[in-house]
Parts: sequence; C-alpha cells; structure tokens
Amino acid sequence: MPATDRASRPDADNPEWTEAMAAAAVRLEALPEGLQRKLRGRPRAAVTKQRTTLRLSREVLEQFRATGPGWQTRIDHALMDWLEGRGRLG
Repeated sequence: MPATDRASRPDADNPEWTEAMAAAAVRLEALPEGLQRKLRGRPRAAVTKQRTTLRLSREVLEQFRATGPGWQTRIDHALMDWLEGRGRLG
C-alpha cells in the first residue's frame, strides 16, 4: 500500500488528538534540562560499556563479523573469558 494511502486513513495506533490531549500536552523544551535528558532516547543500560578504539588483525575482525549481528559483544565476551582464565576478574 502506498504511503499516501496509509497517511490518509485514521490509524488505531496513532489516533487523532482531542482538544483535551492537546491541552494536557507539555513541550519537551518546557521541562527542566535534567528531565529532558531522562526522557530522550532509549533507557540507559544497567551495565554500561566504555567506547574505545582498538586495533585488531583483519583475520580476527573477519571471523567475528562473519558470525553476524552482535559480533562486538562476542569480542567483549572472548576478552572477559581470557581475563577470567587468568584469574583477573572477580
């Protein structure tokens, strides 16, 4: 179905705003800065990671990338396993 056809039909997932909804709405910019940051984007993960630049051999990258989405996480797990094997992680 063309996008123009979909846009012209009412959608249950996106109902028309009523006057009451519009009156109760608050612009994000009107909220305190701290609350704006809290409401924007996806929620923060309980366990965060740190961004870094790491130079790896082409062969290592090709092998991990070939495993599909999530390859960076698998590299992280492989490094964690390496550290645990040496008794360096709690």
